[in-house]
Amino acid sequence: MKVAIFLLVVVACAVTAKPAGYTTKYDNIDLDQILKSSRLLTNYVNCLLEVGNCTPDGKELKNLLPDALENDCKSCNDRQKAGSEKVIRFLVNERPEIWDKLAKKFDPDNRYRVKFQADAKKAGIAL
Repeated sequence: MKVAIFLLVVVACAVTAKPAGYTTKYDNIDLDQILKSSRLLTNYVNCLLEVGNCTPDGKELKNLLPDALENDCKSCNDRQKAGSEKVIRFLVNERPEIWDKLAKKFDPDNRYRVKFQADAKKAGIAL
């Protein structure tokens, strides 16, 4: 579940790794605008799936997503965690075909799905 949480803090809060946490450079991105725009969402997803070009923030997101998943988003701030949950909730409920593609790419053995199942359930997200 948090797989997605990171996944699209991950789509919208692309971040650069720093010892103390990820950059806050993208924390004010309007996630609602991205999620409502098929074009913008598709561009981020294609970047993550390596089937399209990446913007600088998309590249950062793609590079940091594995770390965020592996380390329980410990370097994420509260805003990034909330943004991730928003994106995951949207993808799971509104765009499951995208969620499935991202999960296959970033969690092919369902390791993170199992790891974050309880957190997802608490957040009301059915993985």
